[in-house]
Amino acid sequence: PDQVEAEIERLRHARNGVVEEIEKVQASLGELGSHDAHPELSALLDVHLMLLQDEQLTSGVKHWITDRHYNAEWALTTQLEVIARQFDEMEDPYLRERKADLEQVVERMLRMMRGVVSPVAAPAAAASTGSASGALFDPSVDVPLVLIAHDLSPADMLQFKQSVFAGFVTDVGGKTSHTAIVARSMDIPAVVGARSASHLIN
Repeated sequence: PDQVEAEIERLRHARNGVVEEIEKVQASLGELGSHDAHPELSALLDVHLMLLQDEQLTSGVKHWITDRHYNAEWALTTQLEVIARQFDEMEDPYLRERKADLEQVVERMLRMMRGVVSPVAAPAAAASTGSASGALFDPSVDVPLVLIAHDLSPADMLQFKQSVFAGFVTDVGGKTSHTAIVARSMDIPAVVGARSASHLIN
């Protein structure tokens, strides 16, 4: 019980950190030409900001921390499962696909709590520090590289233009997922919905 407030503060800190990250990306959109950034990307980032402020997400997570004494990460993951089930029951396929946006927002918060950089930025971090959040990266490998990840957010797409990656493969996603839409608009070669690719490919 004496750790409840500290866990809620960790949650608040992570959410604020992700909001700040997204706002920085939005600011950088203004500096990019229309060819580099899809006009819808800013709107997609607004969706992520709205999800971060969503009362059902924040109050639900606080409930798990306060009443069940879950730590912030487990409370966040548990509440994601609760809301994800509601998305799964929606009849509209486009609305069902928005579950992926919520998952991306939660993943960004979890990464923030772990102090882990974006997968797109990982090789640059590895080249300078010798590690990439537990991933193995050899800076001597010839580029371009293909990024294999469970999922990427539309905000991650912007970093691709400055990264060593030529394209990406994700376990999740579909034709109407925001990640796929943005990748197509920015001419980034991508395969989405490859199921267990991130587990099978080292």
